Amino acid sequence: MISINNLSVEFSAKSLFDNISYVINPRDKIALVGKNGAGKSTMLKIIAGLQRPTSGTVAVPQDVTVGYLPQQMVLEDTLTVKEEVRKAFSHIDDMQARLDTMNQQLAERTDYDSPSYNELIERMTALTEELAMSGSDNCEAEMEKTLMGLGFMRTDFDRPTSEFSGGWRMRIELAKLLLRRPDVLLLDEPTNHLDIESIQWLENFLATKAKAVVLVSHDRAFIDNVTNRTIEISLGKIYDYAVNYSHFVELRRERIEQQMRAYQNQQKQIADTEQFIERFRYKATKAVQVQSRMKQLAKIERIEVDEVDTAHLNLRFPPAPRSGDFPLILEDVGKAYGEHQVFDGCTFTIRRGEKVAFVGKNGEGKSTLVKCIMGEIPFTGHLKVGHNVKIGYFAQNQAQLLDGEISVFDTIDRVAVGDIRLKIRDILGAFMFGGEASDKKVKVLSGGEKTRLAMIRLLLEPVNLLILDEPTNHLDMATKDILKQAIRDFDGTVIVVSHDREFLDGLVSKVYEFGGGKVRECLGGIYEFLEKKRIASLQELERNKPVQPAVTTAAPKASKAAPEQKQPQQAAPRLSYAEQREREKAVKRAAKRVEDAETQIASIEERIAAIEAEIAAGNPPADIYDRHAATTKELENAMSLWELAGMELEELKERYGM
Repeated sequence: MISINNLSVEFSAKSLFDNISYVINPRDKIALVGKNGAGKSTMLKIIAGLQRPTSGTVAVPQDVTVGYLPQQMVLEDTLTVKEEVRKAFSHIDDMQARLDTMNQQLAERTDYDSPSYNELIERMTALTEELAMSGSDNCEAEMEKTLMGLGFMRTDFDRPTSEFSGGWRMRIELAKLLLRRPDVLLLDEPTNHLDIESIQWLENFLATKAKAVVLVSHDRAFIDNVTNRTIEISLGKIYDYAVNYSHFVELRRERIEQQMRAYQNQQKQIADTEQFIERFRYKATKAVQVQSRMKQLAKIERIEVDEVDTAHLNLRFPPAPRSGDFPLILEDVGKAYGEHQVFDGCTFTIRRGEKVAFVGKNGEGKSTLVKCIMGEIPFTGHLKVGHNVKIGYFAQNQAQLLDGEISVFDTIDRVAVGDIRLKIRDILGAFMFGGEASDKKVKVLSGGEKTRLAMIRLLLEPVNLLILDEPTNHLDMATKDILKQAIRDFDGTVIVVSHDREFLDGLVSKVYEFGGGKVRECLGGIYEFLEKKRIASLQELERNKPVQPAVTTAAPKASKAAPEQKQPQQAAPRLSYAEQREREKAVKRAAKRVEDAETQIASIEERIAAIEAEIAAGNPPADIYDRHAATTKELENAMSLWELAGMELEELKERYGM
C-alpha cells in the first residue's frame, strides 16, 4: 500500500537513515521502536509528507488516505468540542452537497435520452453508494461513542475547547483523526494524555476498526495489545519483525548475540591480517602477499553491533529511614472546589512498606488527594502522616523546581550520598545524560530531559514515603525498567499515580480507584483490579460509570434511586412464573443476538482473508480493492452491532441480577 524506497536522511553530516526500504500493507499494525533520537518521529513525518528525506521516495497511492497525530500540535480554540470533532465528517458533508447539486441538475433537465443525462445518473448512483458506505447516517452516534471512549462526558460536548487543558485538546484531535478512518494511521505517543480506561478503549478501536496503523509508544502493554509487526530503527538501519513487541525483544536479543559473535570473529580476522602486514611489510619476498592482504583489509565491510541499552544498570535507593507502622491514615477526607465535590468520605490506611497505585479517569481527584497529603491545599476530614515519615514527592511540574544555572552532573552530585556518588556518571548515562550531556546547564535542557533529571534527583534522596505522579511520561522503555526495578527494591512505602499498566504490573499490591466522587480500595495488582472491574474495554467501564453519579448527584436522581433500592426486597418475591419466564426469554434473545453477531463477524473475516489471499497471490481482478473496502466496512458495521448487542445483554443481566 505505502512503499518506502531507499530512504536516507542526514542531519549536520550525520546519517539518521541509510538506504531504508520497507512496505506498509493493508491491516498492518506496526510498532516503530528504537532508542530516543533514533528517528522514529522523523520517520512518521516523512510518511505523512510533512518532511522530505535527503534521498529516496515514499510512494503513496492516490486513493490511500493518511492520518497523522504528532506529539505536539497547534490547536484552535474557537468552537465547542462537538463542533470541532464534527470537522472529521467534512468529506461526508462535501459528498452530500455534491449529491444535492446533482439532484437539482437532474430536476431541471429534460434531455432524458442524452449521453450526458445518463452519465449524470451514473455519477449520482456511484456517489449515493459511496455515501452509504461511509456510514453517514451513523455519524452522530460514532462521534459520541468516540468522545466518550476517550474520556469525555456528554456534558462536555457543548463546552468550548478553550476550557480544556492541552492534554484534553489532544484527545479532541485524536477523536477527529479516528473518526476520519484513514487507510493508514500514524500515531506518535497517542497514550501520553490518556488514562487507563481510555487507553483500553483505544486499544480495542485500533485492533478492531482501524486499518493500517504505524505507532510510536513507550507503553509496552499498549503496543503489545495493538500491533502484529515491529520495525526497529537502529544505527540508521531497520530490522523488520512480523511479531509484537514482547516477542521482538527476545528475537532482538538473539540478533545482538549473533552480531556480537560475528563482530568478534571479524575483529580477530582484522587483527591477524594487520599483524601479517606489519610483520612482512618490509620483506621483498612477501611484497605480493602484503599487498593482497592490504587490499583484502580495505574491502572488509566492518560489522557494527547495535546499541545495547542500559537496562542492566542496578539503580538502588539509599536505605529508607524507618517510619512508623502506618505512614498514612485518612478518615472521611474530602475535597470540593465550590459546588463541585471532587471526592468525599475517603477512608483508608497505608502500612509501612506497601506499594499502592492511584488510578482512575483524569479529573477524578488522584493528583488532588496527593496535594492534600502534601499539605498544599485545604481539605475536610482527618489526614495523619505517621511518625518519622519523610516524603519524596515527584509532581508533574517537578522539572520547574530545578536550578537552571548549574550542570546536570552538579544537580545530582548535590543530593547523592554514600557510595552512590561513585556511580553518578553511570546513572546519568542510564537516563540518557551520558558523555558531554552531563556537563550541560539545566536551563538548556528540553522539558523531557528536565523531567528525567528531576526523577534521578528524587530517587537519590533518603526518604521513606515516595509519591510519584505520572513518573513515566517522558521515559523510554529501558529507563522505565530501571525505575521500576529501583522502586520494587525500595524498602520504604510508595504511592504511584500512573496509567501505565505494564509499569504498575508486579510493582503494586493494592489499587485505589478514583471515580464518581469516591475512592475505592482493591487488594491485588493492577491486572487483578482490571479483571475485577471487568473493564477489558471501555464499553464495560461506561456501563458501570452511570451508576455512580446516581448516588451523589441532584435530588431528582436520588429520589429515582430510592424505589430501585427497595425493589429487590419488595417486588422480587412477587414475580409470577410468567414474569420470570419472560425475563429469561429476554436474556436468551439478547444472548442469541450476541451469538449471531459473532457468527456474522467470523464469516466476514473469512471473506476478508480470502480477498487478501487473492491480492497476495498476484494479478488480482480490477474490482478486488473495492470489494475489500466494502467488506471491511461491512465488518465495521457488524462489530458495532456486536458491541450494542453485548451492552444490551449485560444491562439485562445487571437489571435482573443474573
